[in-house]
Amino acid sequence: MKTVDHIYINGSFIKPHGKEVLELVNPSTRAAIARVTLADEQDAQAAIAAAKAAYQSFSRTSKEQRMAYLQRLHDAVAARSEELLEVMIEEYGGPLRISKASTQRAADSFLQARELLKTFEFVQHVGISKVVLEPLGVVGLITPWNANYSFICSKLAMAVAAGSTAVIKPSELSALQTQLLTECLHAAGLPPGVINIVTGRGATVGAEMTRHPDIAKISFTGSTLVGKTIARGAVDTMKRVTLELGGKSPNLILDDADLATAIPLAVAAATVNSGQACMAGTRLIVPESRLDEVKRLATDAMQALRVGNPRDSATAIGPMVTQTQYDRVQGYIRLGIEEGAELLSGGPGHPAGLEDGYFVKPTVFANVTMDMRIAKEEIFGPVLVILSYKTEDEAIEMANDTIYGLHAFVSSSDLGRANRVAAQIVAGRVFINGMYDEPRAPFGGFKQSGIGREFGRYGLEAYLEPKAVMGHGETSNENTQ
Repeated sequence: MKTVDHIYINGSFIKPHGKEVLELVNPSTRAAIARVTLADEQDAQAAIAAAKAAYQSFSRTSKEQRMAYLQRLHDAVAARSEELLEVMIEEYGGPLRISKASTQRAADSFLQARELLKTFEFVQHVGISKVVLEPLGVVGLITPWNANYSFICSKLAMAVAAGSTAVIKPSELSALQTQLLTECLHAAGLPPGVINIVTGRGATVGAEMTRHPDIAKISFTGSTLVGKTIARGAVDTMKRVTLELGGKSPNLILDDADLATAIPLAVAAATVNSGQACMAGTRLIVPESRLDEVKRLATDAMQALRVGNPRDSATAIGPMVTQTQYDRVQGYIRLGIEEGAELLSGGPGHPAGLEDGYFVKPTVFANVTMDMRIAKEEIFGPVLVILSYKTEDEAIEMANDTIYGLHAFVSSSDLGRANRVAAQIVAGRVFINGMYDEPRAPFGGFKQSGIGREFGRYGLEAYLEPKAVMGHGETSNENTQ
């Protein structure tokens, strides 16, 4: 049994003021693996004060200095990648392949921010004005449990690149991962107070960060419900917010698609990260004329996925993160049956031989209609629902019939047609005929999937505030009359 009883404030590991102790379990075995002492509001206040003090000098660092810091952050995280991977699998249960990718992405995010800074101009000229893009101040970074390292590092990379200081509140369910990652970030040797990490509950640490007047911006990734709470609280001090929230992403298969390729890809998109992913393509929208073929291929592809030990490279789906998450997914599977959907594969209960962990059966429902809750609500598990359409216009309408707008997928043998359809889907990202990784492209949602964008230039600009200065030079008076 491991113990996590320190938080990170002003460059030092210290005992938290908070006294609540949380027990963490390995989701693959349900064995207790750690006891974590959680931070409280007073710890959050101390972290904010440290970040505020550090901002005075850090905000004046040069672009070259921040590029050097980003390189050091990358090197420090990359140096312990194998340890980070092991702890992620133990604590979260992410399959080996996705856990490796997440760990790699965490380190790479610092290099991507460094590369962006090479050509980014913080001073621009618009007419007679000089526009200076200034760091916002202290930023609060609130991250979820389903990709702990990559969320912390991608947000932190942009804050550092902008010249802001950070207070990070990771999920309390990721405390072992956070402890190890914090050691990496500390080893990078940034000035004290630039990075502060306080692991605690959203209702205490997160709430204090949201209401505190010295936090200039909140960047939050998590549920839509919590995102709305943060947005309401942030308005009292007019905080800037970036909210990357839930999704119920459509995967639209056009009638000319190669189903032998598109359907296995659709199953992979629905079950990525064991289905615990906001961008998962969990609504498969297919032509009615090809429904029988889709049902056969989807069933075969889902049943071919291996569920089990996340350390096994052949495993595609690991456990749900907690008993609560397991129960949530089970509830939706039972609901789908009650609603009258056709169960093609999977169903309630554990897969055979995996009763000791939070494993669920990868599940496919067909003959789903848009009035069913399983077609509308985010399940956050390996559950795919199949809906059918008669016309292309109906398919697009069905894809957009959701409160969410984070992600979408389109498959077609005609790229021109696929692009025309993609242009009509209301989503922050659309993948055509595949799954891609482009960290320089913006990531974020329309509608209730969030506000703002992360990654690349768009993500960096979200950490900057433009200031227009006029009368700054000898020729500035010529257009003032």
